[in-house]
Amino acid sequence: MVNDALKGLFLAHRRELQAYLTRKLRDADTAADLTQETFLRYAELGSPTGTTIANERSYLYRTAHNLAVDHVRQRQRRKTDATSADDLAGIADDRPTLEEEADGRQRLERLHEIVNELPELTRSIFTLNRMDGLTYAQVATRLGISDSSVQKHLSRALSHITARLQKQTLK
Repeated sequence: MVNDALKGLFLAHRRELQAYLTRKLRDADTAADLTQETFLRYAELGSPTGTTIANERSYLYRTAHNLAVDHVRQRQRRKTDATSADDLAGIADDRPTLEEEADGRQRLERLHEIVNELPELTRSIFTLNRMDGLTYAQVATRLGISDSSVQKHLSRALSHITARLQKQTLK
């Protein structure tokens, strides 16, 4: 009896429901699948609970609409645009070349040598401020000196480093 009622409902509404989904999704195969899923959900609803639906056609359309929305959302989450190899080849590689890496390492080593030429207190102030990011006040507190001393030592450090780097560049 239930199977006959479901079969009658299916025969009465399948075509219009599938046409509705095809218009909505612009994909006849997916529309056919979702139409089947709609009737399957309707059949599962009436099985053990004995639930009755006042307006079956309205229920079918609402279920089909919800399934279509879920399908579109899933498709958008999975969507990735294929990019051709030619398009990828045109993207510049921002990684440094081996020569640039070697040059960078040499300059960094040279900077460490120049910083190590500084007196110990001046080197500590420079390192705490410029490398560790501490403020003048934080450096002063940590080293037990005044803000003014921090500024003077930092000024000497920067002058020394700048002069040595310029001298090196001119060679």
